[in-house]
Amino acid sequence: MHNDGKVVPIKAATDQAFTAPLARLPMVLLQVRDKAALQLRQGLQALFDNADDTLFEMADKAVSNSVQNYLFEAMRDLRHKRTNIERGYLDRFYAAFVQIGHAESTLSPIAVARDDAAAHMADDDQERSQALQAMVERALARDGIALNQLTLRMCALTGQGLDDQRNPLGPAMLCEYFLQAGRNLGVGLKVKLIILQLFERYVLQDADQLYGEANQLLVATGVLPELKAVPRRRMAPHPVVSPHPQVQGEQDAELDANEQAVFDALQSLLSKVRGRVAPRMEASAPMQPISTRDLLRLLSHLQHYVPATSDPDGFDLHQQLEQLLTRVSMKSGTYRKVEVVDEDVINLIAMLFEFILADRNLPQSLRSLIGRLQIPMLKVAVLDKRFFSRSGHPARRLLNEIASAAMGWGSREDYQRDALYLRVEKIVQRLLNDFDDDPAIFSELLSDFLAFSSDERRRSELLEQRTRDAEEGRARTLLARQRVQQELNRRVLGKSLPRFVVRMLEEAWSQVLLLACLKHGDTSVQWLDALGAMDELLWSVERHSEPQAQQRLLAVVPGLLKVLRDGLASAAFDPFATSEFFAELEALHVQAFDNRFDGDAAERVLVLDEIVLSGPEQEAPEPGNPRLAEDDPALQQVQRLRIGHWIEWMDEGEAQRCKLIAQIDSTDSFIFVNRTGLKVREYSRMALAVALRRGEVRQLDDALLFDRALDSVVVQLRQHQLR
Repeated sequence: MHNDGKVVPIKAATDQAFTAPLARLPMVLLQVRDKAALQLRQGLQALFDNADDTLFEMADKAVSNSVQNYLFEAMRDLRHKRTNIERGYLDRFYAAFVQIGHAESTLSPIAVARDDAAAHMADDDQERSQALQAMVERALARDGIALNQLTLRMCALTGQGLDDQRNPLGPAMLCEYFLQAGRNLGVGLKVKLIILQLFERYVLQDADQLYGEANQLLVATGVLPELKAVPRRRMAPHPVVSPHPQVQGEQDAELDANEQAVFDALQSLLSKVRGRVAPRMEASAPMQPISTRDLLRLLSHLQHYVPATSDPDGFDLHQQLEQLLTRVSMKSGTYRKVEVVDEDVINLIAMLFEFILADRNLPQSLRSLIGRLQIPMLKVAVLDKRFFSRSGHPARRLLNEIASAAMGWGSREDYQRDALYLRVEKIVQRLLNDFDDDPAIFSELLSDFLAFSSDERRRSELLEQRTRDAEEGRARTLLARQRVQQELNRRVLGKSLPRFVVRMLEEAWSQVLLLACLKHGDTSVQWLDALGAMDELLWSVERHSEPQAQQRLLAVVPGLLKVLRDGLASAAFDPFATSEFFAELEALHVQAFDNRFDGDAAERVLVLDEIVLSGPEQEAPEPGNPRLAEDDPALQQVQRLRIGHWIEWMDEGEAQRCKLIAQIDSTDSFIFVNRTGLKVREYSRMALAVALRRGEVRQLDDALLFDRALDSVVVQLRQHQLR
């Protein structure tokens, strides 16, 4: 079997599973493994049982015999290799557990994290890679907390370094086993994607049971029983967020060195902006620091007074907190001051939202909605400082996912009826109404929004693919038409020919040539035969004085007429016009047989103008644009554009956004679609560069919103330190 250097072959994995020193693994971990293996085996069996039924139903509804045969062949291949795939899957599963018991091993020979999956699938279609990644993300969104607790317990039990991606029971590894076990499955991409969907439904969908039972076994033997049990199927992505508010000292103990270092670095930059959150009263009064728990209560109070979407700038967080602290201080008779760490978090969140509310990459209506999340995001940051250091933090991911989904959201008068707007508004309102001190709500909302945006994306991607196919087909047709036009003009320009023949070539035989070029190419037998028939037709209607011409004409005409009739019929040329053409052609040939050249049976024309073939795929030419030098920055910006990048332009005073889905070199075309996948703009390379240079079009920054905001704030703070 092929070994790519990263995956243990099935036989090697099996041998290792039975010869490695299993005593290195604690007995309870072997129980976890065996219990999980039983559930995985049952899931795989359900997968293959349903795969057979699914493919049979598809074959029964197939629109053609070829599709039906393709699906039946896939069914046979799947039945034949089913046992080997199930066995190979469990072999890899057992081998992964074996390696946990080796102190020198970090699962690197078999475990491949999600980010490395592309290396294994270099020869596979990109679509399958995206499907796998989406499956893992959905599983992490659902069961991330339970998986994280299981990883922590396995680390504590074995003393080995382990993370969620390399946990033998993690979704990344469960997918990796399946991917490798099915490497030799001889089915097409369409069937592979169906099988992956079934794998998600019958194996990954029940991962919460897998993690729940494994955690229960480990807790029963005293492994980290203090971790709060996770309710079954609570929607929670990876990584875990602490479920209850804790004071900063307790949180610091939970942060690893890297995460603490990130927050420490941010605190050092924030030192010069402290002092903005304080009550407006004399500091001579007895000072009493306000605890993190009390601060959260104050923020929960403010949360219910966040202004409506129409007035996001009317809420100044510093001012609101200052007023609230003043009232609390006056009531208690003490100077209530926020702790330094909490003040740093407040200042940092305020600066992040200043950036977000001024970010032109976000539609104005979305900025207004996100602006209302300032206090919920502040509360979760106070609860968990990993908010600033972990890109996978649920609250941070929710913010990024909303911004990414709305990248193509243009300005519309009826935006409040848009499904995406309504979904985001619902999320904002839910957080303002229900978020008290349990950050798990972000995990639930993230999971729901990922499911929503995934459905939206699937619909738009389907339409994008249709648009892309249509544009590529249009480009091929345009090139083929130009090729036909070239061959026609090469043969008729400068010649005196019967008018009816020129008309037939331009209107009808050009379509025969076009079909041959599109279907078979311009080096095919069909193309060459169609050109040959045109050459013989032109020869047959020319005047010939040589004696042997009549004999050749007598030999050529019967076959020529048949080829012409078949060709015109294949191009669906008008039957009445076809009859007229052959009647005129017959009269001309009869005249040639009788050697009567004193008068033509048909009107002749001298062809001096080039034939120009037009088609429905051709658009009006762009107005003349200035030529830019190749080193012009705008032209270089166009060169750096990649599929998926977004641009914005003004249309009758409204900002419209579109995404690049195709760059067709043969026609020098950049094809852009709107959020739903419909084509809205097309530019040539030079026209797009000129529009960018004039400011008529601008490229949007589609980097993650939170990351852009944090980078901007860090730069701003560093500049402030240098003053």
